[in-house]
Amino acid sequence: MKLSPREAEGYFARPDPAKTGLLIYGADAMRVALKRQQMLAALLGPTAEEEMRLTRMPGADLRKDPATLLDAVKAVGFFPGHRAVLVEDATEHATPAITAALQDWVAGDAQIVVTAGALKASSKMRKAFEGHTNAFATGLYDDPPSRAEIERILSEQSIRDVPADSMSALTDIANDIGPGDFSRMIEKLALYKYQDDSPLSLEDIAAVAPQSTEAALDDFLNVVAEGRTGEIGPLLRRLQSQGTAAVTLCIMATRHFRTLFAIAAHPGGAAQGIGAMRPPLYGKRRDRMLRQAQSWGAARLETALTVLTDTDLQLRSAGQTAPALALMERALIRLAMLGRPR
Repeated sequence: MKLSPREAEGYFARPDPAKTGLLIYGADAMRVALKRQQMLAALLGPTAEEEMRLTRMPGADLRKDPATLLDAVKAVGFFPGHRAVLVEDATEHATPAITAALQDWVAGDAQIVVTAGALKASSKMRKAFEGHTNAFATGLYDDPPSRAEIERILSEQSIRDVPADSMSALTDIANDIGPGDFSRMIEKLALYKYQDDSPLSLEDIAAVAPQSTEAALDDFLNVVAEGRTGEIGPLLRRLQSQGTAAVTLCIMATRHFRTLFAIAAHPGGAAQGIGAMRPPLYGKRRDRMLRQAQSWGAARLETALTVLTDTDLQLRSAGQTAPALALMERALIRLAMLGRPR
């Protein structure tokens, strides 16, 4: 039988031990692994590995020795409790062994759990599970996690007092990063909030949210946008020592000031403009960008973008002889002076 995404969420949380098996497939291996882990934990409990009630086998091994799966399904365990056999990363080559095990399964045998990559509708493995009266198949797709899914992950880490603005920020982060990265972030958040009973704040989230590899550049561009001219030279030398090229710096500066311009030029004002940003901004970064956009205004930001465009053309010019970083430094100091409050 085929499980819809909504039905699958319920089954992962409360699997039926009387079922023959479950196929979980999808292009995102991490997403598949997390759902498989959730389902097996709910089915077998936390001590299944130690009590040898879970048998793992790679799908590739079934091509050489197809009888291995059926033997594991029929094996009698030493410990009481439900048993399962996990076939990982199965391909179509494993289908004959899996089909035979599904057909020979009887009540009391270990449940057959199979994970696979993306499978077409014509896949024989999918048809074996979807056509079985006592087995399920479900596909996982790269859809954003639902609110219920985020709440489940938070609950597993004992994070329960989550205001609406913090939940919105977590939803935005979950949409921007992979499921594995999001789960690890929530684990860090649980440690960060250890013995802290206060509601989850945006500051708490910002403290553990994955940091962009461009964080140093972001800090530098904030210095420029806030008119702190005295800090530009030393920070620029540090970026140069890290291997940052002048053209890269120009591209990132242009991106930063385009974002500010989009916020400041919004017909409903800067507050509405920052709310319309995609991907969204949150926490302290959101507040900082809003202050910068309001301080500059659309007209001066348009001038700043003109300066950056001219600098970019100079840097890429075949006849350019001046040091590239010196040209970039001059342009950034000019921007910092332009952005000072009047």
